[in-house]
Amino acid sequence: MLRWILGGREAQGTVEKSAALFIGEEQPKNCFTEMQVLKGHFDIVRFLVQIDDLRFASAGDDGQVLIWNVETGDCLLELRGHTQQITAMTSYSIIRGRNAHAALITASSDRTLSLWDPDSGNRVQNISDLQSSVKCLLVLVRLDMWLSGGNELCVWNRDFELQCKTVHHSDAGISAMVELPKNFIAAAMDKEIVIFKLSLSGSDIAVMAMRHLADHQDTIHSLISISDGLFASGSHIGELIIWDSVDWTIQAYEHILWEEPAGDSQSEVRLKQIERSIQHMSSDGEFIVAAVGSGLYVFNVLVKSVVAYRKMAHDSNVLHTMLQEDGRLMSCSEDGSVRLWELQDLPLPAEPASSGFFGMFGTFGKSSKQTGPPAKKIPEVPGLRSLELIGDLIGHSGAVQMFLSFKEKGLVTCSTDHLLIIWKDGELQSQLRSLAVFQKLEENQKL
Repeated sequence: MLRWILGGREAQGTVEKSAALFIGEEQPKNCFTEMQVLKGHFDIVRFLVQIDDLRFASAGDDGQVLIWNVETGDCLLELRGHTQQITAMTSYSIIRGRNAHAALITASSDRTLSLWDPDSGNRVQNISDLQSSVKCLLVLVRLDMWLSGGNELCVWNRDFELQCKTVHHSDAGISAMVELPKNFIAAAMDKEIVIFKLSLSGSDIAVMAMRHLADHQDTIHSLISISDGLFASGSHIGELIIWDSVDWTIQAYEHILWEEPAGDSQSEVRLKQIERSIQHMSSDGEFIVAAVGSGLYVFNVLVKSVVAYRKMAHDSNVLHTMLQEDGRLMSCSEDGSVRLWELQDLPLPAEPASSGFFGMFGTFGKSSKQTGPPAKKIPEVPGLRSLELIGDLIGHSGAVQMFLSFKEKGLVTCSTDHLLIIWKDGELQSQLRSLAVFQKLEENQKL
């Protein structure tokens, strides 16, 4: 185990740093005071998938899939077979005998799909005649099927047999998918969301496009399920749309705009566009956390209002977010940091923000976009709270792509520096080591 190192780092890219977000070595609410560095990859690590309570898989641009033990940090298996970078990975269940066992499905730029047994390391199935690379995977547990999305949508059964597929759509292809009620699928394709219907008639399966939702004005980067009744999409220019999962109508539309003066040069204009791009969203059904440029925005879906926001939560673009059960949240960024946040009562007025942002959930029930220009400021926002930085995990030297929580067992992060880090509760680990020593002493006394 290594003690984590706190220190400053220059942000990657020309981004204004916020001194208000500096946090010193004293972080009493941050339990992650120990870290273990895992080496095994030799290129960017982009994906982490939990297999069971103790194991997880990592994959990235080197084409390898590595299986790890989160408690010991040991690399259990190396799954080799892909010749190019991994583009998608998800967990799956395979039947051995009468029991279901965890498995992994991976997709690669080499235009193959593979099913892996993480117990033996064997590649159980492999498909190598795809027309294009797969960008996303979706498992339909209830239907015992899974989908692959690229330039076409393919439906597969448990035995890796192709059941049906759609025709070629566009070079952009399908970048994300979510499952909707009544055998419908929502798929993000460039600026559109396409609603597909899975028709099941005995052993015959068909898939067809039912509707094209063309309300976004730019590329959709994030598509998530909020609940059985709602899903959300976010675009490159800061458009956030909440959709009804049954009739696919817009329940809320917001174009997040900054109040900064526009620059004269093309580089400044480009930077402004990047800063308001919605790279990632996560939801627990009650709240939505949106990573907008280098900022974070938290929304309460139940009361239809903003809970908290930070325009400059990181020094560079936020790449991944997660809500925790205790009401806290995490984020990681291109700046190489992982940050822990806590919602607190707001002692002072919040920083100014556009009225369009605060009016986001005021548009529930409307099916069209705002037409009038947003006002510059809102004097008061009922229920608004502050999003306070309570922990800063500094260990990676490159952009942190995502993280995976094992609760009390630790937090796993992966990065462009080719490394994985397991962050652990230092106090808990100290107690476990002491307990192990006492148990060893007792065993020696009995001998």
